[in-house]
Amino acid sequence: MNKRILVADDEDVLRMLITDTLEDEGYIITEAENGRVAWEILQLEALDLVILDYMMPGLTGIEVAEKLSQGCKNRPPIVMLTAKTQESDMEVSKNAGIQYFMGKPFSPIELIQLVEEILT
Repeated sequence: MNKRILVADDEDVLRMLITDTLEDEGYIITEAENGRVAWEILQLEALDLVILDYMMPGLTGIEVAEKLSQGCKNRPPIVMLTAKTQESDMEVSKNAGIQYFMGKPFSPIELIQLVEEILT
């Protein structure tokens, strides 16, 4: 069975790169162009993994993660993909229930490795 991943990032080109990279590995990708759309999708679809951008319009990645922690019984693992890699930013992310981090810019190979590590 192919694993389902939500990719939420407001940068179209970056979202396309992530989507293409993971689809080439056989994952089924759902895309969200902002945090509000990501939250709507998360309420409707069963997903195996969520990749969130930290800074998005509507709802930030942190706000989406906090909402998941409050209202989702089977919360999928979350990867925070972000340029905000200061210790304080990572602490805020951890407090929101985010387990994994990847800094921008990122290597597609490292992304594939992280996703495979999480989902296997």
